[in-house]
Amino acid sequence: MIHQVNKRCKCLLSFEGHVNTEVNGLAPERHPFGGQHVDAAALGWAMSAVSTRAFRLQVDIMSDGKRVRTPMLLPLIDMCNHNFNPNARVVQETDYGSDKAFVKVVSEEQIQEHAPILLDYGPLTNDLFLIDYGFVVSKNQHDYVELKYDRALLDAAAAIAGVRSDAFASPARWQQEILCQLKVQGDQAVEKVTLGGVDLVDGHLLAALRVLFAEDLESIEKHDLINLQSLAMEAPLGAANESNVLRTIIALCAISLGHFPTKIMEDEMLLRKEGNSEAMKLAVEYRIKKKEMLIDVMRDLTRRLNNVKRIKGKDIADID
Repeated sequence: MIHQVNKRCKCLLSFEGHVNTEVNGLAPERHPFGGQHVDAAALGWAMSAVSTRAFRLQVDIMSDGKRVRTPMLLPLIDMCNHNFNPNARVVQETDYGSDKAFVKVVSEEQIQEHAPILLDYGPLTNDLFLIDYGFVVSKNQHDYVELKYDRALLDAAAAIAGVRSDAFASPARWQQEILCQLKVQGDQAVEKVTLGGVDLVDGHLLAALRVLFAEDLESIEKHDLINLQSLAMEAPLGAANESNVLRTIIALCAISLGHFPTKIMEDEMLLRKEGNSEAMKLAVEYRIKKKEMLIDVMRDLTRRLNNVKRIKGKDIADID
C-alpha cells in the first residue's frame, strides 16, 4: 500500500513540474487553468475524483499489436456499486461504420425496486479498491500480499517449519540455473512474489521452493517448469518434497502475520471504539482483511499438507 501511494505521489510531483514548465508565462486566455497555479495536491484531488469514476472499456490496438483498454468516464453508470456477483453488466456497442462507442448497463436478473444496481469492477486487490474507490471487500479472492523473494527469508521460514536445507544458502549449480529460468535469480529476477489471490501461491515462489528442496536434477527434468509453478500438480517431486514446500510457505504466512503491529482481536476492538474517524475504521478494516486472507491461505495449505501426509503414509505402507 505504501509503495503504491509513494509511486502515485512521485508521479504527481513529476507531472506538477512538467505542467508548470509548460504553462509558465502563458496569457490567462491561453492558460489551461485560467491563470491559477496548480500544484501536486490539486492534481492529486483531481486524480482521486476521476479514478473513482473511471471505467476501462474501449479496446485500442497499439502499434506493437497489443490491445489496451481506454479509461473513460461514464456518468450515472459510475453510481453503480461493486459486487463480485453482480446483477448487471456494462455493455459496449459501436455503430457500424462509425468510431463512436455507446455504453449501457444491462440487467442480468430481475432487480427489485430500490435495490442497488451492482457491477463487477474487476479482479482488483483490496489495495486498489481502497486507493481508487475508498472501500475494501470481504473474502476477496483476488487479494494478496507481496513479499520480496529473498533466500534468507525463505531459510528463516524453513527453519521455523523445521525443514532446514543447505540449498537456501548455497544452491547447487543446476538449482541456480533453474532458478534463473524461473526468474527468481539473475538479471531478470522478479522483485516480489505473492501469497493469496486466485493461484494461492505465486508460481515463481512455489516452483523455486520445489527446486530448492529437490534431491537431484533428474527428478526436476521429468517435469515441465510450468507445471512446477502450479498447486494443481499435487506433489510432483514426491510427498516429502511437497511437505517441506507447503510447511515453508505456511511459515512464510506466519512471518507475514507477525509483521502486523496488532492482532485481529485488537483490530476488532479498535473498530468498536467510539470516537475513531471513518478513515481510521477503514484502515483497520483493510488490515483485518489482509490478515484474514493470510489465515485463509494457511488453512488451504494446511489442508493440502494433510493430503500429502496421507499420500506419504500410503507410500510407506506400500513399501512395507
